[in-house]
Amino acid sequence: MTRTRRVIVCLDADDDRVVKGVQFRALRPIGDPAEMAARYERAGADEIVLLDISASAEGRETRWDTVRRTAEQLFIPLTFGGGVRSVDDVGRALRAGADKVAVNTAAVTRPAVISEAAAWFGAQCIVASIDARRDESAPSGWRVVIHGGRTETPLDVAEWARECVDSGAGEILLTSIDCDGGRSGYDLALTRTVASLVTVPVVASGGAGSADHVCAVLCDGGADAALVAGIVHDGVVTVGSIKAAMAARGLPVRGEIIRGAA
Repeated sequence: MTRTRRVIVCLDADDDRVVKGVQFRALRPIGDPAEMAARYERAGADEIVLLDISASAEGRETRWDTVRRTAEQLFIPLTFGGGVRSVDDVGRALRAGADKVAVNTAAVTRPAVISEAAAWFGAQCIVASIDARRDESAPSGWRVVIHGGRTETPLDVAEWARECVDSGAGEILLTSIDCDGGRSGYDLALTRTVASLVTVPVVASGGAGSADHVCAVLCDGGADAALVAGIVHDGVVTVGSIKAAMAARGLPVRGEIIRGAA
C-alpha cells in the first residue's frame, strides 16, 4: 500500500506569538498561533505543529492557553511541543486538544519519559523531537542538541533516534539546526540516515526553500512528511503549490490540491 505523504506547517511560538528566525535565532513575530493554524488548515495543510520554542530554555511553564486556543480552531491533527517535562505534561497537552505531543529536551534529560508516556497514552501520541547539528566526531556525523539548539549533548543522532523508537516513540520529528531557516534545502543525508534506521514515520524539518525541496526530502530523503514554516509564512510558496508539485512527482497527497491558497 502506497503511503500518503504529508505537508505539515510548523508554528514556532514565543510568548503567545508565532515567530521565525534562522537557526533558532534572530526571531521576529509574525502572527497569532490560532489564527495562522486555521488559515493553514483552509489552505490544505495535513497537520499543524505548534512548538513553544522558549519554554525549556527559559525553564518556564508551557502556555497551555495557546495550545487550547489553537486546537479549538482545527479539525486536522495538532502536534504540540515545548516545555513538556513529564507524563503529566503530556496529559495536559492532550487534554488541551493536542493529538500528539513532541518531547525533546525532557527525553534527553530523562529518557524514561518516552516509555512512560507511550505506556499511558499510546505510541501514536508520542513524537520524539530531535534537533541535530553536524559534528564529524559523532559516529553518524550529527550530534543531538537541546534547549532550542543552545546546548550540545554527547548523544549521536542515529543512536538516539533508535533509542527513542525502542522506548515507544511513534514518530520522529527531525530538525537540522544547520539548515534551519537557510532555505537551501533539507539535509537529505541526515534525514536518509535516520529514516533508514527506524520503523516509524520521520518528519523532516529545517531548510525548506521551495516546493522542489519538499519533493526532494520525500522522494530522496526517505521522509514520510515535510515540515514547512518560513516559506509559507512569507508567501514564497503556498501549501497548495507544494502539494501540486508533489502530485506532479507522483507522490500521493491528501485532499484536494488548493493551488491558490495561502
